Amino acid sequence: MQIIKIQCLGGRNIYCHRPVVKLTVDLGNHYNTSTAEIDGFNECILGLLPGLMKHCCSLGYEGGFAERLREGTYLAHVTEHVILEIQAVMGYDVRFGKARMWQEPAIYHIIYEYKNEKCAVEAARLAVRLINALLNKQPFDMEKELKQLSLITTQYELGPSTRAIVNEAVRRGIPVTRLGNESLVQLGYGKYQRRIQSTITDSTSCIAVDIACNKFLTKQILRDQDIPVPFGDIAYTEESAVELARYIGYPVVVKPYDGNQGKGVSLNLCNEQQVREAFRTAISYSSAVLVEQLIQGKDYRVLVVGDKVSAVAERSAAYVVGDGYSTIEELICKENSNPLRGEDHELPLTRLKVDDVVRQVLAKQNYTEKSVPPKGKIVRLRENGNISTGGTAADRTDEIHPWNAELAVKAAHAIGLDIAGIDITCADISVPLYKNGGAIIEVNAAPGIRMHVCPSEGKPRDVGKDIVDMLFPKGVPFSIPIFSVTGTNGKTTTTRMIAHILKMQGLTVGMTTTSGIYINDNCILKGDNTGPDSARMVLGNKHVEAAVLETARGGILRKGLGYDLADVGVITNITEDHLGLDGIYTLEDLAYVKSLVAEAVKKDGHVVLNADDPMVLEVIPRVKSNIIFFSKNNDNPIVKKHLKNGGKAVYLKDGIIVAAEKGMTQPILNVEEIPATYGGRVECNIENSLAAVGATWGAGVPIGVIQKGLRSFRSDVHVNPGRFNLFELGHFNVLVDYGHNIAGYKTVIESAKRLGAKRLVGVIGMPGDRMDRHIRQVGRLCGENFDFLYVREDKDRRGRKPGEVAALLKDAALEGGISKENIEVIYNEVEALQKAMLDSRPGDLIVIFYEQFEPVIECIRNMSAEVEESKAVDVSLVQQPAG
Repeated sequence: MQIIKIQCLGGRNIYCHRPVVKLTVDLGNHYNTSTAEIDGFNECILGLLPGLMKHCCSLGYEGGFAERLREGTYLAHVTEHVILEIQAVMGYDVRFGKARMWQEPAIYHIIYEYKNEKCAVEAARLAVRLINALLNKQPFDMEKELKQLSLITTQYELGPSTRAIVNEAVRRGIPVTRLGNESLVQLGYGKYQRRIQSTITDSTSCIAVDIACNKFLTKQILRDQDIPVPFGDIAYTEESAVELARYIGYPVVVKPYDGNQGKGVSLNLCNEQQVREAFRTAISYSSAVLVEQLIQGKDYRVLVVGDKVSAVAERSAAYVVGDGYSTIEELICKENSNPLRGEDHELPLTRLKVDDVVRQVLAKQNYTEKSVPPKGKIVRLRENGNISTGGTAADRTDEIHPWNAELAVKAAHAIGLDIAGIDITCADISVPLYKNGGAIIEVNAAPGIRMHVCPSEGKPRDVGKDIVDMLFPKGVPFSIPIFSVTGTNGKTTTTRMIAHILKMQGLTVGMTTTSGIYINDNCILKGDNTGPDSARMVLGNKHVEAAVLETARGGILRKGLGYDLADVGVITNITEDHLGLDGIYTLEDLAYVKSLVAEAVKKDGHVVLNADDPMVLEVIPRVKSNIIFFSKNNDNPIVKKHLKNGGKAVYLKDGIIVAAEKGMTQPILNVEEIPATYGGRVECNIENSLAAVGATWGAGVPIGVIQKGLRSFRSDVHVNPGRFNLFELGHFNVLVDYGHNIAGYKTVIESAKRLGAKRLVGVIGMPGDRMDRHIRQVGRLCGENFDFLYVREDKDRRGRKPGEVAALLKDAALEGGISKENIEVIYNEVEALQKAMLDSRPGDLIVIFYEQFEPVIECIRNMSAEVEESKAVDVSLVQQPAG
């Protein structure tokens, strides 16, 4: 078996509304091999992955998959289950999967759910290696492979602090976007988004973090606020550290000047030699060390979120308990086998590690790593209780005295932190510090919260909820209005219309289209940007107040959607295009793909559908939100039934766009008032206007704003480039459009005929990846309707041979009735257009269906300049006096 391709679909997709991997494999000679035919295969795979015994499979009960193995099933199906089980071993609850033949006889697609992308990809590779090894009767070290995968998985997983916050955000329906491979995440969209990494938010100032990292400066600021802190000073040399310790008085603490996570910290130092050793350890972490008074008592971590204490934990330093025969080194190994301890922060506790600090602490107790402590003897490994160095935590949230809680909040505010970990040492946190001699030892930026979420003892605290509450207080939105537009034809113009209307409302609009990504009228990235990455770029922009996303078939198939749920989804129409590509062979297949836009809409949102499109019946059953139908016919039976049932619709009556619901009708405007319809003659833009009205009306945009937007929407190169752009060039006109399928061509030709030209001239071409029959349909249609044709070819032939598409178009055009004398093949589209304009006759309308917009427009502008120059010459000749 061989992997051909691994494709990650991180957004909602046509297979599942959760992230999936689409794995393409070649089963090779084993395409027809059943598991029942492979000697020892079933026993080996169940032995290596015993969790497979619990898989239900299609039989629907535990053990169903094992039964299928015994009966005999194909290897792609086995691979699917193995990948899911490997992810389960890594700790992920993933259950969706399916395997389907892609190309006979041996190429399969295996679709499976994931939560950690890196783990999911590596799990696929591991599964294929495992199955190949079993097929070839080779030994396979599954334990080693899983251990290696665990390390990879941990590196890519969100940290526990970020995970707790993300889980709470997801629970509330706040969309979460991971930025990069670390723990930086975006919560929400556009203007209202917030960003957080671990427990540092986008409101946490760099200065505040720098202050918190400078332990001496932190103490100075707190002391100035009359907050109790231990007395101490900075030492740059070993001798100065010793002198400081004498001056302060033993016992003392030595720690790095700007360290974190308890690294390099030595407590309870009682003599000069201990101070010297502690200095050497601390200076390895920092350029200077802090020597300060030891505050006697328990070690508490107080988590401050905003203006309140969210949780309190009492931390205990790492230790082991002697059994009378194991060395300390062996006791540490035994404790590290605790399933709650992980390498880093992925589990509630951290593995115990031996370093210089541990050796110093053992030496104080007259031990080394090789010592065998008596049975029951508690051997301290460290003197600080940091969880990151192996400590444990007990919840004490309900015990903190209000005065101490106020002091902790005051300390966080003094440093300027919105989330802070306040380290307090005192005899009892339930007693005010001024009564028991306690003090604030440190203020920490980016405090870890796993000790509160998963304490070793006591009640877990939902601090993720408190943090999300602070980021999004009650009544504060977390998202912006999102409009997603798809369809075969009209989606670009409809997208632009909706965005134009929203701009009339005074909103900063982010828009993705086939021509680029726009923030209002500023194009920030040119090119076809209708995929999920472009959507994420808009939704990640903090200036954007509304997003209008053209959502194309290709992006949906490659990566899924680039957003979570839209407020409004629009499907303009579904007609034959792109069939034969990416496994889409029928209109029903295409409708299934595009229906994802209708499915991924909020429950209280709206889906705008074309009631005149026969394929709408394929989409309706998939919609779970409110439907707004649009139609050019007020007697459309679907619209009438929908209105009778209390639904909403937008339709055309006597040339007027009308919005209707619950027996009420609201005239919007006459289509002749919309410049893009050219006085009501361009039917495709009437349809697009109906869709745009439905979308904006459904989103609550005032009728007056909708009217203003449509009245100012022009189909020119500035507002709607490349879509029915009409240029007047003296005695002839040129119409530029991106029609590239039979329906698009038909619509443009019908509208062009209504413009009153004496002769219709076409410059035509088709993308090379379309089916031959579709190319021929376009050619035949053009032969039936144009008086003269120039056949061109795309620069990007998409796998076709030179001249192949042009030949198909020409032959079909001749079948359509055009004469050989009235058809000419010029492969280059600019040269074809130039020839058409040079050969033009008075009253001609030249219609070019372009591949590349800008070169075509440049060609037209050059011709326009020549026409204007010619007019100027004519005027000068007329005004020249007789000689």
